[in-house]
Parts: sequence; C-alpha cells; structure tokens
Amino acid sequence: MNQKKYRRRNTMAFTVLAYFTLFAGVFMFCIGLYNADNLQLNEKGYYIAVMILVAVGAILTQKVTRDNAEDNDIIAEQEQERQMSGNRIPPSTKEL
Repeated sequence: MNQKKYRRRNTMAFTVLAYFTLFAGVFMFCIGLYNADNLQLNEKGYYIAVMILVAVGAILTQKVTRDNAEDNDIIAEQEQERQMSGNRIPPSTKEL
C-alpha cells in the first residue's frame, strides 16, 4: 500500500531557463532588426545564431510547458487516489 510519490520532470530553474532562452532570443533578434541598415557577412551570422537560439528556446519552452501540465495531471490523480483510499473502510480482520 506504500505508494511512490511522483517526482516532477522539470525543476523550477529549468523552467525559468527555458522561458528566458526564448525571450532573450526574441529580444536579441529585435535589437538586430532595429540596427540593421545594411547587413554585412558577420551580421548575417549573428542573425543565424539568434534564430537558432529562438528555435531552441521555442522548442524547450513547449516541452517544459507540456511536461509541467502532464505532471500536474499525474499529481492531481495521485492525490485523488490517495484521498479515495483514505476514505475506504479497511476490511475486517478475522480473529484467530
């Protein structure tokens, strides 16, 4: 009857890092667009690097959001099962 408590897949630090990566990439891309009068070769490399950062940030944020939602559902189900098992009347024991 000893149920194992479910552990979340993502820590708060990982979740914050995922959101920070997305927002930092978008912010850096906006700065680059603001300063883009005529693009040189090194600036094109900057845009490619920032777009990779934005793509990784978007994928990471999507994964973290989905995993956190699934973890919340699993933990809610476990809490509901725990409450239901606490309300059950234990079977009567036979006297020997």
